[in-house]
Amino acid sequence: MLSEIRIIGLGVIEDATLDLDPGFTAVTGETGAGKTMVVTGVNMLLGSRADSGLVRHGVRRARVEGRATNVPKAIVQQAEDRGGELDDEELLIARELSSEGRSRAFLGGASVPVSVLGEVSGDLVAIHGQADQWRLLQPARQRETLDTFAGKPVLVPLQEYSTSYKRHREVEAELTELTTRQRDRLAEADRLRFGLEEVAKAEPLPGEDTELAAEEERLAYADGLRTAATNAADALASEDLESTRPSDVLGLLALAKQLLDGEREHDAKLAELADRAGELGYLAADLAGELSSYAADVDTDPARLSVVSERRALLTNLIRKYGAEQGTVDEVLDWAKRSAERLAELDGSDERVELLTGELAELDASLAELGRQVREARIEAAQRLGVLVSEELTGLAMPHATLTVEVHETSAGPFGIDEIEFCFAANPGSPARPLQKSASGGELSRVMLALEVILSDTHKVPTLVFDEIDAGIGGRAAVEVGKRLARLAEKAQVIVVTHLPQVAAFADRHAVVLKSDDGSVTTSGLVALDDDARLKELSRMMAGLENSDAAQAHAEELLALAAERHNKPKKKKR
Repeated sequence: MLSEIRIIGLGVIEDATLDLDPGFTAVTGETGAGKTMVVTGVNMLLGSRADSGLVRHGVRRARVEGRATNVPKAIVQQAEDRGGELDDEELLIARELSSEGRSRAFLGGASVPVSVLGEVSGDLVAIHGQADQWRLLQPARQRETLDTFAGKPVLVPLQEYSTSYKRHREVEAELTELTTRQRDRLAEADRLRFGLEEVAKAEPLPGEDTELAAEEERLAYADGLRTAATNAADALASEDLESTRPSDVLGLLALAKQLLDGEREHDAKLAELADRAGELGYLAADLAGELSSYAADVDTDPARLSVVSERRALLTNLIRKYGAEQGTVDEVLDWAKRSAERLAELDGSDERVELLTGELAELDASLAELGRQVREARIEAAQRLGVLVSEELTGLAMPHATLTVEVHETSAGPFGIDEIEFCFAANPGSPARPLQKSASGGELSRVMLALEVILSDTHKVPTLVFDEIDAGIGGRAAVEVGKRLARLAEKAQVIVVTHLPQVAAFADRHAVVLKSDDGSVTTSGLVALDDDARLKELSRMMAGLENSDAAQAHAEELLALAAERHNKPKKKKR
């Protein structure tokens, strides 16, 4: 629950703190005093969008802080995971809004995205205002309300139903895709099969195109290659024995070494040069031998050249059809591998269709059975809910009003086979009509409060905030609203912003928002009232006069009624 709310620089509020206790807290104040800023501040803590126009004039930013006690372990863990921590066993939640529109959020002292603040705060506080009343008119909200009231008899099979429904949609979509594109699939399979047969017939090998290109190059220039190698070998090692001076490299190197060897004993450097001349002779001899061998091995077979050229043309055609950017045989082989897998998938489509058709039939049966279970549980819960709400409305000064919950069967959807409709009749002779067409604002407020009281056992949120839920209500009905809110506060912390003294009188704690002379609300302007101050505030709310004897008498009567409701004497001081 919330133990404190502090608001700084928001609207008319300069800096004010509201200490909160368990039970029922009423917040009142004159029109325009800023009591709705309390709800606005809580909304900001819940991660709602905030208008920079709310920032008080003359300040750079507005800040709202909330302190929560008895925080669930899961929420504490979320805060710690993001670098936050508890402060004296309390979790600090804060939101800042700059006048330029920038927003920041804090959880346990750590900066977090605003969305995270909403996720966490949503498990701590729930706000109910006039906007929520109008949301109650929406069919989806009415269905959620009924399902929440029904509990496990609806929620358990509905969860299974939702899972099956999702799978049903997936299977149905895949079947549609397979059947409507059958002609395209057959054409694709024929193209792939033709290409795979063409590749298989050619039997290309990895890297074969590169090897053939090199071989064709050698065959096409065989004569020139052999001549070059032969001439180079001759230059290195000539067999001309008639010349008195050698003309080949080997002879010249041998002559050079012979001349150097004659004088090597006289100089070590010259001896080293003689050895190097000998080494060059050995290298030249090896090179001459390899050139001669190469020249002898050069293939000048025209028939082989023709075969290689034809093979290259065949592979080039395959590459053009099935290759990619690099234009290689390896890409053709990759295409063939992928295409074979795709062809197997296409050829197996008929089996897939058969399999999916069978699964779809099973899902149809499952949805029908689960939908029936949900429908039966909803019908039973709808009858009970209608009776309970009607009884609550009687207690809320609407003795002849009835609420019926209609469960209409419809086609299967994501939430079952039903449409839920709340119908309302204000008088016995009036036909029950849809809630959005028959209930006034005041009547709608009481219907919503009745639902809140009935659903209070299912609430997981420890703090409920009501923003002028009593709009359009007065007199005896207002007294009954106060009683119901007090009853609701027995199970949750309830904070109510109200303009009705009949409601405020039933609060366990009464806080008032007071403007200073300059129109601002400061720390001293948001205070909890003792009995005397409370009596004056209730008198003001009833008659607009704090010192009216009649208003004070009526206020005392209200407080006595509230104390009797609590079955305890009214305290003099808070």
